[in-house]
Amino acid sequence: MIDDQALFRSGLSLVIDSQPDLTVVGDAADGADAVDLVRRASPDVVLMDIRMPNVDGVTATRTLCAEFGDDAPKVLVLTTFDLDAAVADAIDAGASGFLLKDAQPEFLLGAIRAVAAGSQVVAASATKALFEKVRAHQTRSPGAEFEQLTGREREILLRAAQGLSNAEIASVEYLSEATVKTHISRVLAKLQLRDRVQLVVYCYEHGLL
Repeated sequence: MIDDQALFRSGLSLVIDSQPDLTVVGDAADGADAVDLVRRASPDVVLMDIRMPNVDGVTATRTLCAEFGDDAPKVLVLTTFDLDAAVADAIDAGASGFLLKDAQPEFLLGAIRAVAAGSQVVAASATKALFEKVRAHQTRSPGAEFEQLTGREREILLRAAQGLSNAEIASVEYLSEATVKTHISRVLAKLQLRDRVQLVVYCYEHGLL
């Protein structure tokens, strides 16, 4: 857990440590300590404050992903503002998603478990507005990588970017969930994206949504 507010770290630790399957293995007050903390404590998930006075959460996330590569812990960014422009940059840097700091404890705990299991978590109520606000002026046409997608893959790309789960996409597209999962994997590979959160970013950056 990395956050410059000691009281917030303490409160969050109490909530997390109250769960039998979750444990806080370390904390730090600045993003500059992120690499040392991860190297020392080997966490599965890092809760990262987006705005800190010295090294911010975006820089710390980028550093973690560069330093540890595929072995980097999942990063869940926490922010006070639902339209914080830095959140999109953190996702670009490698974060697995973001939550607002005023999220209900049950939702936060569920998000930690989901991210640890390999899923992506995004504060759904803020997603559309956030990316429209932050990326509108940077919209550019898709490149050659987009041309590699089949018609079906493009349909599934848009469905996933709109927030539909594999089961929901399967229902709408009249496919099995296994087939949808395969298509999603191919889309991510062809577009060189890490996960579904980056998929959403890609669609907003290229004016597909």
